[in-house]
Order: sequence, then structure tokens, then C-alpha cells
Amino acid sequence: MLKKKPNNRRKPGFVGPREQTQCRFCRRGIKYIDYKDIPTLQKLLTNRGKIYSRKRSGNCASCQRKAKKAIKRARYMALLPFTA
Repeated sequence: MLKKKPNNRRKPGFVGPREQTQCRFCRRGIKYIDYKDIPTLQKLLTNRGKIYSRKRSGNCASCQRKAKKAIKRARYMALLPFTA
């Protein structure tokens, strides 16, 4: 019986670590995410009303926390639905 060698090679398209891009709020220089800005907040939600993860939304950690707080405030004020 032949033993297979473990495949330690990288994927064919891999070049190196990706350059980090800034999140949409850092790019615009937004310090405060307003809970009344519904079109912006809806881009961070699924069609079922769930908040997208950082990886999916592309936000940095601090902006993700600010967005989470703004979404929760908007839900409390009945500007956004809790669920769809």
C-alpha cells in the first residue's frame, strides 16, 4: 500500500497577507453612527433583521460596536424591525 504525502502547499491563488482596508465608517471619517440614518443601518442587516458579522459587513471592531448600538436604538424607537 502506498502512503500519500501530506499536502502542505498553499492554495494556487494565494500570494500573501491581504492589505487591510478601512471600514465604510472610518473611510468617511464618521465618529458617531446615527440611529436615525435608516438606509445606512439597513445595509448592516439581513432581510430577516439580523445584524451582519464584522467579516461580512467589513466593519472594524469599534465601528461594529457603534453600529450595533445604533441598530438596537433604532429597533427600540420602532425605526427598524426586530425580526422580519
